[in-house]
Amino acid sequence: MAPVPPRFSTPSPVIMIVEPYGGSIRQHNPNLPMVFWDDAAVTRGDGVFETLLIRQGRACNTGRHADRFLASAALLGLPTPIIKDWLKATEMAVEAWYGHPGAGDASCTWTLTRGRASTGIASGWVAVTGVDEVRLRQRVQGVSVMTSSRGFTIDTALPGVTDATRGQLRGMEPAPAPWLVVGAKTLNYAANMAALRYARAHGFDDVIFTDQGRVLEGATSTVVSFKGDKLRTPTPGGDILPGTTQAALFDYATGHGWRCKEKRELSVDDLIGADSVWLVSSVRIAARVTRLDGRKMPRPGNEEQIRELITGALG
Repeated sequence: MAPVPPRFSTPSPVIMIVEPYGGSIRQHNPNLPMVFWDDAAVTRGDGVFETLLIRQGRACNTGRHADRFLASAALLGLPTPIIKDWLKATEMAVEAWYGHPGAGDASCTWTLTRGRASTGIASGWVAVTGVDEVRLRQRVQGVSVMTSSRGFTIDTALPGVTDATRGQLRGMEPAPAPWLVVGAKTLNYAANMAALRYARAHGFDDVIFTDQGRVLEGATSTVVSFKGDKLRTPTPGGDILPGTTQAALFDYATGHGWRCKEKRELSVDDLIGADSVWLVSSVRIAARVTRLDGRKMPRPGNEEQIRELITGALG
């Protein structure tokens, strides 16, 4: 197993203010305040975000992130993001980031909020920060994972969800609850973060949400299993957010002879019976599940091939 690469002094975050309705893009001093006290991001968690990997001087998988960003904004009724501006701000931020010595992989977050209550004008910014030691370590060493119910159930046939998540699930009748914005990647991540804190307090690194034995997703990741030449992931949509890294992986792997399939009824038993299970996400990229609910998971003989496949999918 390769050691975790050494870290140098991390450059300061790079912040770019994006005018949601078009206009200037300007760099902001990260040591100065930026968000007003009455911004909906602070008072309500009312906004959306995307997190992209920055590697070797560029942002990865931008098309899929942009599509999901647009869909999330539409679900929340936010101004339609002007994607060319967000991409330009990202380019500017990446250039500034790599202007510092020791700059390596980074996390780039796009944030769009409903803005100030006093003005009704939306807020937007791009932030580039270094990848933390925990995620770097988990890329190499893997993660111990517990499975758990989310603690609540979601009606997966809500109006508007199909368009945003492409996840129309057969046999489900539409239900009138259009205010529950399933499928949007919103700033309201309190429950996911609480689940991670609970897992870590009980000796685990991460959590996979389940529903009566059916695998849903990780708290901040998508679940992918490998068995032979087969890749399987829970069918996105409804109560499962489509994963940009998983989508890139499946497209790339299919072109390289792997058999990839989204599976509605992927179970915990399926994970236990797999050759290996991975949590994939934009910045951590891929972390192999080394233990699942205390059960030791096998290390596949083709682990390096799988890692190369996943990183290759991101270019």
